[in-house]
Amino acid sequence: MRIEEPPTAAAALDAREALRLLTSARPEQSPVLRLDDATIHLPQAAFDLLLEALSQMANGNAVTLVPLNAELTSHQAADLLNVSRPTLIRLLDAGEIPFRLVGTHRRIRSADLLAYQRRTDPERDAALAELTRQAQDLGLGY
Repeated sequence: MRIEEPPTAAAALDAREALRLLTSARPEQSPVLRLDDATIHLPQAAFDLLLEALSQMANGNAVTLVPLNAELTSHQAADLLNVSRPTLIRLLDAGEIPFRLVGTHRRIRSADLLAYQRRTDPERDAALAELTRQAQDLGLGY
């Protein structure tokens, strides 16, 4: 599932209110939602995912839900990593992220993208911390 556009101001406000209500009533056991005459028992993981999606929408962010076993095009994978397609192709060709060819088209499993992110996030965080430290040492106002 993909929502291409960020939520409208009204949708962000609705998401914020729904998030407030759902978090204040956070259940001890399996979450239960009541809609009209229906009672819906949600798995905890689905409830947590709903809270995260509402949180992102409340902050004005678009939300993407991708199954772990989904195969993505190089364009979709680049979008999820927030890099350009040529940068993604360089990562694929360097063996940083596994892929398979379907004809001449690359297909990347979303699970492999997430594994790459988990592997590189600490490196990126350390690099950003170092840049921030250098900027502070130079008195650049960061």
